Amino acid sequence: MGFEPDRVSTITVDSYSTLVDVDAAERALADRVDDPEPVSRRWRARSLEYTMVANHLDAYQPFYEMNRDALQHALDAHDADVSTAERDEILAVYHELDVFDDVRDGIERLREGGYGVYVLSNGNPEMLESMVAHAGIGDLLDGVISAHEVETFKPDVELYRHAAGRTGTPIEEITHVSALWFDVQGAIHAGMQGVRADRKGEPWESFGPDPDLTVETFHDLAAELGV
Repeated sequence: MGFEPDRVSTITVDSYSTLVDVDAAERALADRVDDPEPVSRRWRARSLEYTMVANHLDAYQPFYEMNRDALQHALDAHDADVSTAERDEILAVYHELDVFDDVRDGIERLREGGYGVYVLSNGNPEMLESMVAHAGIGDLLDGVISAHEVETFKPDVELYRHAAGRTGTPIEEITHVSALWFDVQGAIHAGMQGVRADRKGEPWESFGPDPDLTVETFHDLAAELGV
């Protein structure tokens, strides 16, 4: 069907990988492990896998704790000699990840176009508070919606429906923007329009529905909306 700009009244955006670059966490590993790239990749993959498994096992815990457990697994898997205190120092980098260059100006442009903009994230409230502050976008957001509020993670449809309730917007009038393929597909499944933020130039998944729209920056989305 393709993207339908006239349907959009509210925009929700993912946080990690969409607003801030989780690959920057690899630098925090570089001073403590010999080869940080595979550790970083396993850390991120396990972190997301744990959230999805938790949805099915009714084993919710805040995302910061999920991320800590995933990091510990990655360190153990690569025989990294890292103390608990050093592990927690690495983990703390999530409070100050690099912000993508288009974030503030792009969201400001969407707001000036009359769209409400909310963060919708797996992150727990404390993580999101620091992320928003570090990104310098708190004054531009209409709200921040955390998976912690319903104790279930993406791509569970309950979280997207919760977001519709929190924003006071019919779900079909929400466009969700994310760099994560399963998040885009989860939003579409719930009844939103799903926009892929293609931050890394990687191919789209062969599994599941295509995004309603693919953009590189928030400015591209604003242009599609005519603002």
